[in-house]
Amino acid sequence: MKALQKISFADMAVAKRKVKSDFFGQIDKIVDWRPISNLINKHYVKGMSVTGKPAYEGLLLFKMCLLQTWYGLSDYEIESQLNDSISFGKFCGLTLDNVSPDHSTLSRFRSEMTKKEAFEKLFKLMNKQLEKHKIIVKTGAIVDASIIDSPLKPKGKPVYEIAVDREETEQTTEAIEREKKEIELIKRVSPGVDTEAKWIKKASKLRYGYKKHVVTDEEGLILGVLTTSANINEITNLEDVLATADLPQNIALKADKGYQSKKNEELLGRVKLKNHILKKEKKISHLLHGRQNSTNW
Repeated sequence: MKALQKISFADMAVAKRKVKSDFFGQIDKIVDWRPISNLINKHYVKGMSVTGKPAYEGLLLFKMCLLQTWYGLSDYEIESQLNDSISFGKFCGLTLDNVSPDHSTLSRFRSEMTKKEAFEKLFKLMNKQLEKHKIIVKTGAIVDASIIDSPLKPKGKPVYEIAVDREETEQTTEAIEREKKEIELIKRVSPGVDTEAKWIKKASKLRYGYKKHVVTDEEGLILGVLTTSANINEITNLEDVLATADLPQNIALKADKGYQSKKNEELLGRVKLKNHILKKEKKISHLLHGRQNSTNW
């Protein structure tokens, strides 16, 4: 029972999902990737690889991000799957002779698109097409958050520099003494550090990056996404996340215990969504009744 309680709604959805080439074929057939690719190219400039060859197309990297969300894969896992799975490779436009982009390439792409808030626009553009063809049917929704690591994190000990609030006046003894008091230390940001990312401690491990708050349907297709710095607690911004998804009223919203609060309970009542957020155990001697820890699927 305890093990089951640790499984998130997103984990359960992923566990039910299987790789199906016909699904990928259906998506490729109905989605016009041209406007999506054009939007990606506005935010992501393809350069050259270390070997001097043209870098991977932004659309390929975006499709890798889609597969990650649909199947709950890490950067290392999606790299491996793309090299091993014909279905994955074909969906992303790779032939058997091509090698998948490595995890660091994908990480850099995702960080760049995240900083420019491009993912939100991309998913809205894609979802318009999926809804038109009835691929997305909003009968229920799941909210989940995951951390996106930035490859441009600070390294080593913080470096400080001296900042002086100096006036261009005659340097009398009195002025010099006053100036000394105005000297202060400020933290210097190393070149190349992603200053918009933030630190967070997760499972006793420090991570530096962003947090991706995603709304999906019960099949795992993305309805909306909001990206924040990693240190933002998901319990505080549920209203902003829901605003990205355009959900119909009276459907069930499912989420882990981390979203459970009086404020969010009132929010769901106000926007007329059924509250299927898992309940937290009360800090008293007895545990919650079994049905309060059920998933209510």
